[in-house]
Amino acid sequence: MSAIAHAAASLASLAPAGAALPLQFTDALIEFLSPTTLADVIVRGIAEASLYVMIAAGLTLVFGLMGVLNFAHGSLTMLGAYLGGLVLVTVVAQSTGGAGRLLAFGVAVVVAFGALAALGGGLEIGLVRPIYDRPPLYQILLTFGVTLVLDELARIVVLFYGLQPTTVWQDVLGTKPAFLADSLGVAGVSASGLELFHILFGVATVVGVHLFLTRTRYGLFVRAGGEDSEMLSALGVDVNRVFTVVFALGTGIAGAAGVLLAWDPSWGASVPLAAETLLPAFVVVIVGGLGTFRGTVVAALIVGLVDSSMTWWFQNFVDFTGLPEMVVFLVLVITLIVKPQGLYGVSEVGGH
Repeated sequence: MSAIAHAAASLASLAPAGAALPLQFTDALIEFLSPTTLADVIVRGIAEASLYVMIAAGLTLVFGLMGVLNFAHGSLTMLGAYLGGLVLVTVVAQSTGGAGRLLAFGVAVVVAFGALAALGGGLEIGLVRPIYDRPPLYQILLTFGVTLVLDELARIVVLFYGLQPTTVWQDVLGTKPAFLADSLGVAGVSASGLELFHILFGVATVVGVHLFLTRTRYGLFVRAGGEDSEMLSALGVDVNRVFTVVFALGTGIAGAAGVLLAWDPSWGASVPLAAETLLPAFVVVIVGGLGTFRGTVVAALIVGLVDSSMTWWFQNFVDFTGLPEMVVFLVLVITLIVKPQGLYGVSEVGGH
């Protein structure tokens, strides 16, 4: 008997006498624990985690230093998807090869990052900075109001150009290189080119943010400001400028993540993308611990693997595809009960 079959048999033996586990469940468990299936689930989970960490990275940077829960983060991601999509459909032609499409994607990421960083810096200076001394509720209401304004503006512009704001912008999906849609098999493990691209982009994001926080002057300011912004100001650092740079960086990362989502058919550029990205971003940030980037990375891996595993089970055993998202929120609930500050959270972040 193989180790997998032995594990399933052992699980079945735990059932009360006369109440054996259903054969369907035992077969599904054996299939799930098979090396090929388990490897597929892990690869898909890491790919999803890569998306989650890109979506949540900017949010945790802003809260870690400034203590601002930016509810407009999802809307900024959505704007990045549309802006990047505009660059892609403008630059990419039918005859453009795979390398040219990847180059256009890089240009779209740079444009979206720069534009959203400029917008974020303007929002911080004009709207967020005047209410730093007020209770957090003011910041939540302000950023929520910004969300409503940005979503409605995006809806008006999209309708003006004859697109449907509630459906995915299909023209952007058509700019994706053909090889990203192909399935690649290595040692019996299959993964789409897009999933591998997600992982590559996610690793680059994690490495880039980590280097920014640990090897740059502003990264030092961010970490010091997260501990004591008043002491940082007393040492002669222009805290307001640091706040602006960090807010701009956080919104820029959100815009870059939006460009990647525009190529993913399960997300896509649409106005509802704002809400669809905001919820998992908050789940990841809260589970990892508000204001800690390490916690965000670990939480993204946990949420991605849980989502991938539950998706497999609900598609192959329960045959109901709507439950995996609910399980992700169950992870949030369990975390809040067991460890309310999150996996790596501290009692006080960003002055709160």
